[in-house]
Amino acid sequence: MTDRFVICVPATSANIGPGFDVVGLSLSLYLTLTVTCGEPSSALPNITYSGEGADEVPLDPYRNLTTRVALYVLRCNGHRSFPPDLVSIHCDNQIPFGRGLGSSGAAVIAGVLLGDRLGKLNLSQERILDHALMVERHPDNVTAALVGGFVGSYLRELDPEATEAAQVPLAEVLPEYPPDAGEDWGLSPPVPPTGIGHYVQFKWNSCIKAIVIIPRFELSTAKARAVLPDSYSRKDLVFNMQRLAVLTTALGQTPPDPELIFEAMKDRVHQPYRKALIPGLPAVTSLITPASHPGLLGICLSGAGPTILALATHNFENIAEKIREIFRLEQIEVDWKLLQVGEASAVIDCQSISKLKSGD
Repeated sequence: MTDRFVICVPATSANIGPGFDVVGLSLSLYLTLTVTCGEPSSALPNITYSGEGADEVPLDPYRNLTTRVALYVLRCNGHRSFPPDLVSIHCDNQIPFGRGLGSSGAAVIAGVLLGDRLGKLNLSQERILDHALMVERHPDNVTAALVGGFVGSYLRELDPEATEAAQVPLAEVLPEYPPDAGEDWGLSPPVPPTGIGHYVQFKWNSCIKAIVIIPRFELSTAKARAVLPDSYSRKDLVFNMQRLAVLTTALGQTPPDPELIFEAMKDRVHQPYRKALIPGLPAVTSLITPASHPGLLGICLSGAGPTILALATHNFENIAEKIREIFRLEQIEVDWKLLQVGEASAVIDCQSISKLKSGD
């Protein structure tokens, strides 16, 4: 008997101006896994991939990020390997790689949900997040990808033993499997402690849409973090905290206040240091305002960049095309998309999808 289910995980934008490593927003681009289980076999599952990154994603289950995370979850919970009835996984990805839209966070959440379903573990949302945070150490992206919406999150201060367990090097959590790795290799991964991260979902005014302007070059998170200073002035930290305190409420108010939100989305912690990596960023964040482009509420880097996130209620095309014009002055081409705030991640039986389509 063939059993199919679908895992759907949204893209995310982290930071949203002043909320560096604190807030995240899910967006309506998705990583979708279609998983088929059938007759038990000793063969490894067949992985296929379409969409963004299809030419560069490993299709070996021991090298693919999503299936490696799934295997990590299974082994943390008493399963030696992928279940023998796992036949195939097709990944369809709408989230560009290396652009600040949470592609790796989505892959990690998809992997945890896949492991949970394959192992019939019925993990709580808290434990799903714990497993994800062992791989993706910054909670803003993975939390928003898991629960959806506009989210604030933090890593808890754990007791010394749990802190040590949560900070195990990634190489021990997801080791690189050698070519001759078999079923017995890496059987005892570090199990995540309980309650690594906590979060809260903020209100979001549904009339606010996200324009994402995606430059046609990649910027690794590691490179974008390398330019940040080791310490900050009190003045700059207070600047960000004041704006973050306002922003988390302002984006849920009706009607949204453009002047309030535009100022509240300014940042002194990460964007000023990343401007050399993203030509055109200073001009975009200073020249495009609610006064020059009615409908605009605020503008910032999406995550580590290079994507620009503009929040607006209308006039979307004019805003996006002005940003395109600025990037073209730097000889950079961009693509842009108008997105909604994304739904939470979901695991859906294909049988349920068929019933919905048939109206039963």
